[in-house]
Amino acid sequence: MSRGAGDRRGTIGVEAAIVMIAFVVVASAVAYVIINMGFYAAQKSKETIGRGVDSASSSLELEGTVVGKVSDEGTCLQYLIIPVRLSVGKSQVELSGDATMVTVYSNDFTLPDIYDGVSTPSDPKDLTTVFSTETEGARAVIFNGDDDDILELNEKAFIVIKLDTQNHQLESYDVVKVEIKAGVGATLTVVRQIPPGLVGGEYVDLG
Repeated sequence: MSRGAGDRRGTIGVEAAIVMIAFVVVASAVAYVIINMGFYAAQKSKETIGRGVDSASSSLELEGTVVGKVSDEGTCLQYLIIPVRLSVGKSQVELSGDATMVTVYSNDFTLPDIYDGVSTPSDPKDLTTVFSTETEGARAVIFNGDDDDILELNEKAFIVIKLDTQNHQLESYDVVKVEIKAGVGATLTVVRQIPPGLVGGEYVDLG
Protein backbone atom coordinates (compact mmCIF):
# COMPACT_ATOMS: atom_id res chain seq x y z
CA MET A 1 0.00 0.00 0.00
CA SER A 2 1.35 3.40 -0.96
CA ARG A 3 1.85 6.18 1.51
CA GLY A 4 -0.43 8.48 -0.50
CA ALA A 5 -3.40 6.10 -0.20
CA GLY A 6 -2.96 5.95 3.56
CA ASP A 7 -2.90 9.73 3.80
CA ARG A 8 -6.13 9.95 1.78
CA ARG A 9 -7.88 7.46 4.04
CA GLY A 10 -6.72 9.42 7.07
CA THR A 11 -8.02 12.67 5.57
CA ILE A 12 -11.37 11.05 4.73
CA GLY A 13 -11.63 9.73 8.29
CA VAL A 14 -11.04 13.20 9.74
CA GLU A 15 -13.59 14.74 7.34
CA ALA A 16 -16.14 12.10 8.29
CA ALA A 17 -15.55 12.82 11.98
CA ILE A 18 -16.00 16.57 11.36
CA VAL A 19 -19.26 15.92 9.48
CA MET A 20 -20.52 13.66 12.28
CA ILE A 21 -19.64 16.27 14.89
CA ALA A 22 -21.48 18.90 12.84
CA PHE A 23 -24.55 16.64 12.66
CA VAL A 24 -24.41 16.10 16.42
CA VAL A 25 -24.12 19.86 17.09
CA VAL A 26 -27.00 20.66 14.73
CA ALA A 27 -29.15 17.88 16.21
CA SER A 28 -28.43 19.16 19.73
CA ALA A 29 -29.40 22.70 18.74
CA VAL A 30 -32.61 21.50 17.10
CA ALA A 31 -33.45 19.37 20.15
CA TYR A 32 -32.82 22.37 22.43
CA VAL A 33 -35.13 24.55 20.35
CA ILE A 34 -37.85 21.88 20.28
CA ILE A 35 -37.65 21.33 24.06
CA ASN A 36 -37.82 25.08 24.71
CA MET A 37 -40.80 25.40 22.39
CA GLY A 38 -42.48 22.58 24.30
CA PHE A 39 -41.88 24.29 27.64
CA TYR A 40 -43.12 27.59 26.21
CA ALA A 41 -46.27 26.00 24.81
CA ALA A 42 -46.91 24.22 28.12
CA GLN A 43 -46.48 27.48 30.06
CA LYS A 44 -48.82 29.34 27.72
CA SER A 45 -51.39 26.56 28.01
CA LYS A 46 -51.15 26.76 31.81
CA GLU A 47 -51.63 30.53 31.72
CA THR A 48 -54.60 30.20 29.35
CA ILE A 49 -56.24 27.59 31.58
CA GLY A 50 -55.61 29.80 34.62
CA ARG A 51 -57.25 32.79 32.95
CA GLY A 52 -60.18 30.61 31.93
CA VAL A 53 -60.68 29.38 35.48
CA ASP A 54 -60.46 32.96 36.83
CA SER A 55 -63.03 34.14 34.30
CA ALA A 56 -65.40 31.25 34.98
CA SER A 57 -65.35 31.55 38.78
CA SER A 58 -66.54 34.51 40.81
CA SER A 59 -63.98 36.43 42.84
CA LEU A 60 -66.63 36.95 45.53
CA GLU A 61 -68.75 34.53 47.52
CA LEU A 62 -71.48 34.83 50.12
CA GLU A 63 -70.34 35.03 53.73
CA GLY A 64 -73.40 34.67 55.93
CA THR A 65 -77.08 35.43 55.60
CA VAL A 66 -78.73 37.92 53.26
CA VAL A 67 -80.86 40.34 55.27
CA GLY A 68 -83.61 42.75 54.31
CA LYS A 69 -84.94 45.75 56.19
CA VAL A 70 -88.65 46.50 55.91
CA SER A 71 -89.88 50.00 55.14
CA ASP A 72 -91.50 51.94 57.98
CA GLU A 73 -94.90 51.35 56.38
CA GLY A 74 -94.36 47.59 56.48
CA THR A 75 -95.41 47.11 52.86
CA CYS A 76 -92.08 46.17 51.25
CA LEU A 77 -88.33 45.92 51.70
CA GLN A 78 -86.36 49.14 51.63
CA TYR A 79 -82.86 47.68 52.07
CA LEU A 80 -81.03 44.52 51.05
CA ILE A 81 -77.78 43.67 52.86
CA ILE A 82 -75.57 41.03 51.22
CA PRO A 83 -72.41 39.86 53.07
CA VAL A 84 -69.51 38.81 50.82
CA ARG A 85 -65.86 37.78 51.09
CA LEU A 86 -63.08 36.74 48.73
CA SER A 87 -63.46 33.39 47.02
CA VAL A 88 -60.89 30.69 47.73
CA GLY A 89 -57.66 31.38 45.86
CA LYS A 90 -58.26 35.12 45.48
CA SER A 91 -55.93 37.59 47.16
CA GLN A 92 -57.81 40.85 46.61
CA VAL A 93 -60.69 42.41 44.67
CA GLU A 94 -61.26 46.07 43.91
CA LEU A 95 -64.71 47.31 44.96
CA SER A 96 -64.50 50.85 43.65
CA GLY A 97 -67.38 52.30 41.70
CA ASP A 98 -65.49 52.03 38.41
CA ALA A 99 -64.54 48.37 38.87
CA THR A 100 -67.78 46.91 40.25
CA MET A 101 -71.36 46.64 39.02
CA VAL A 102 -74.52 45.79 40.95
CA THR A 103 -77.79 45.08 39.15
CA VAL A 104 -81.16 44.30 40.76
CA TYR A 105 -83.92 42.32 39.03
CA SER A 106 -87.42 41.83 40.40
CA ASN A 107 -90.89 40.90 39.20
CA ASP A 108 -91.75 44.45 38.20
CA PHE A 109 -88.50 46.38 37.74
CA THR A 110 -84.81 46.24 36.85
CA LEU A 111 -82.12 48.51 38.27
CA PRO A 112 -78.95 48.26 36.15
CA ASP A 113 -75.57 49.33 37.50
CA ILE A 114 -76.69 51.16 40.66
CA TYR A 115 -73.38 50.69 42.51
CA ASP A 116 -71.77 53.83 43.98
CA GLY A 117 -68.57 52.48 45.56
CA VAL A 118 -67.27 51.91 49.09
CA SER A 119 -68.70 53.99 51.94
CA THR A 120 -68.42 54.24 55.72
CA PRO A 121 -71.63 54.12 57.79
CA SER A 122 -72.13 56.93 60.27
CA ASP A 123 -73.34 54.25 62.69
CA PRO A 124 -71.32 51.00 62.34
CA LYS A 125 -74.19 49.08 63.98
CA ASP A 126 -76.61 50.25 61.30
CA LEU A 127 -75.37 49.62 57.77
CA THR A 128 -78.27 51.56 56.29
CA THR A 129 -76.60 54.79 57.46
CA VAL A 130 -74.19 54.61 54.50
CA PHE A 131 -76.87 56.49 52.57
CA SER A 132 -77.09 60.16 53.45
CA THR A 133 -79.85 60.95 50.91
CA GLU A 134 -83.10 59.38 49.82
CA THR A 135 -81.65 58.34 46.45
CA GLU A 136 -81.64 54.61 45.85
CA GLY A 137 -78.44 52.82 44.99
CA ALA A 138 -75.90 50.24 46.17
CA ARG A 139 -72.77 50.71 48.25
CA ALA A 140 -70.19 48.49 49.91
CA VAL A 141 -68.99 48.61 53.50
CA ILE A 142 -65.68 46.85 54.28
CA PHE A 143 -65.00 45.67 57.82
CA ASN A 144 -61.53 44.88 59.17
CA GLY A 145 -60.30 46.96 56.26
CA ASP A 146 -57.53 49.52 55.88
CA ASP A 147 -59.60 52.44 54.56
CA ASP A 148 -59.29 51.63 50.86
CA ASP A 149 -61.53 50.21 48.14
CA ILE A 150 -59.76 46.84 48.04
CA LEU A 151 -61.34 43.77 49.62
CA GLU A 152 -58.47 41.63 50.92
CA LEU A 153 -57.95 38.44 52.90
CA ASN A 154 -59.43 38.53 56.42
CA GLU A 155 -61.75 41.37 55.37
CA LYS A 156 -65.52 41.18 54.96
CA ALA A 157 -67.77 43.39 52.90
CA PHE A 158 -71.48 44.10 52.95
CA ILE A 159 -73.21 45.15 49.74
CA VAL A 160 -76.02 47.44 50.91
CA ILE A 161 -78.82 48.18 48.44
CA LYS A 162 -81.38 50.91 49.05
CA LEU A 163 -84.64 50.94 47.08
CA ASP A 164 -87.04 53.73 46.26
CA THR A 165 -90.11 52.26 47.94
CA GLN A 166 -92.42 54.55 46.02
CA ASN A 167 -91.42 53.23 42.63
CA HIS A 168 -89.55 49.96 43.23
CA GLN A 169 -91.23 47.72 45.76
CA LEU A 170 -90.17 44.27 46.92
CA GLU A 171 -93.29 42.87 48.50
CA SER A 172 -94.09 39.50 50.10
CA TYR A 173 -93.57 36.54 47.75
CA ASP A 174 -91.67 38.65 45.20
CA VAL A 175 -88.42 37.13 43.91
CA VAL A 176 -85.38 39.37 43.73
CA LYS A 177 -82.11 38.63 41.92
CA VAL A 178 -78.96 40.64 42.59
CA GLU A 179 -75.90 40.38 40.34
CA ILE A 180 -72.57 41.59 41.71
CA LYS A 181 -69.82 41.86 39.10
CA ALA A 182 -66.36 42.77 40.38
CA GLY A 183 -63.47 43.79 38.15
CA VAL A 184 -62.27 40.19 37.71
CA GLY A 185 -64.04 36.85 37.67
CA ALA A 186 -67.59 35.81 36.98
CA THR A 187 -70.71 37.45 38.37
CA LEU A 188 -71.93 36.54 41.85
CA THR A 189 -75.69 35.97 41.60
CA VAL A 190 -77.96 36.05 44.66
CA VAL A 191 -81.63 35.04 44.33
CA ARG A 192 -84.09 35.31 47.22
CA GLN A 193 -87.85 35.32 47.77
CA ILE A 194 -89.39 37.90 50.08
CA PRO A 195 -91.19 36.18 52.97
CA PRO A 196 -94.73 37.03 54.10
CA GLY A 197 -95.65 38.87 57.29
CA LEU A 198 -93.43 41.93 56.88
CA VAL A 199 -93.31 44.22 59.94
CA GLY A 200 -92.48 47.90 59.49
CA GLY A 201 -88.90 48.86 60.38
CA GLU A 202 -87.83 45.30 61.19
CA TYR A 203 -85.07 43.14 59.67
CA VAL A 204 -85.96 39.86 57.95
CA ASP A 205 -83.72 36.86 57.29
CA LEU A 206 -83.68 36.02 53.57
CA GLY A 207 -81.40 33.02 53.93
